Amino acid sequence: MELAKVTALMKATALEIAILTGHLVLYPSGIVAERLAAAPSSPSSPSAGPTGRRPVVLLHGFVDNRSVFVLLRRALTRSGRDCVESLNYSPLTCDLRAAAELLGRRVDEIRARTGHAEVDIVGHSLGGLIARYYVQRLGGDSRVRTLVMLGTPHSGTTVARLADAHPLVRQMRPGSEVLRELAAPSPGCRTRFVSFWSDLDQVMVPVDTACLDHPDLLVHNVRVSGIGHLALPVHPTVAAGVREALDASGAGVPGVREEGPGAGAVA
Repeated sequence: MELAKVTALMKATALEIAILTGHLVLYPSGIVAERLAAAPSSPSSPSAGPTGRRPVVLLHGFVDNRSVFVLLRRALTRSGRDCVESLNYSPLTCDLRAAAELLGRRVDEIRARTGHAEVDIVGHSLGGLIARYYVQRLGGDSRVRTLVMLGTPHSGTTVARLADAHPLVRQMRPGSEVLRELAAPSPGCRTRFVSFWSDLDQVMVPVDTACLDHPDLLVHNVRVSGIGHLALPVHPTVAAGVREALDASGAGVPGVREEGPGAGAVA
C-alpha cells in the first residue's frame, strides 16, 4: 500500500476512534425518544399552505440512536430547517421491514402535524436502508421528496461476520432477501436518492457497496475522501453536502465536483 494511502487510513482511523469516544459519552442522551416538535400555528386563511421548508427525518444505524445526529441536526437547523426530527427504532428490532413500517407511521404523523405533503429523510448506514425500503416497497415515494443516505450497504457488506447472529446484520449481507427486494424493479419511483460513500469506510466492504445503482431510481452518488464510517454523520463537509442535497431541486447536488454519470465527490 502506498505511503499516502497508509497515512490517510491512519488519520481516518484516529478520527474514528475520537468520534466513537465522543459518541459513547452522548449515547445515553439519545436513548429516550425525543419530544415531538409543536404543531405550527394555524394559517391565517383556509387557502394558506404549510409554512417553512420540508421537515427532515433523521434515522440512525445499527445499535445506535438519535444522538449520532447531534452535529448534523444543528447544521440543518442553522441553515433554516425549522422541523428536524429523529426517529429511534428499538435495538430489539429483528426485521428491517418492521423498522420501515415504523418510519412510515412517523412520516405520516409529521405530515399531518406540519401540513407538508412531503418530508426529506437522512439515514446513516442501516438507517438509509430502512428508509430506502420504506420508499421503494411501502409507497413512501409519494411522501419523501429526497432521501440522503450516509454509508448505506446497498448491495450488502461482508464486514463483521461474527455479528451474523443478529437478524438485522444478516439482512445487510450480500444476497439477503431484503436486498433482493430492493434490487427488484421499482418503476415510477418519485423520490430523489443521494448516497454518500467514503473511500476509507471500513464498515462498508467493499466500499462501493454504499453506491446505489438501480435503473429505476433517480440517484446521485457522492464520494467522500479521507474519513471513515462513523465520521459521515458528523463531518462538516458531509453536513454541507447534505444541506445542498436537500435544497437541490434537480438530480444533481450543487457544489459537488462531478466524476461521471451519477457521481460526485467531496474532500
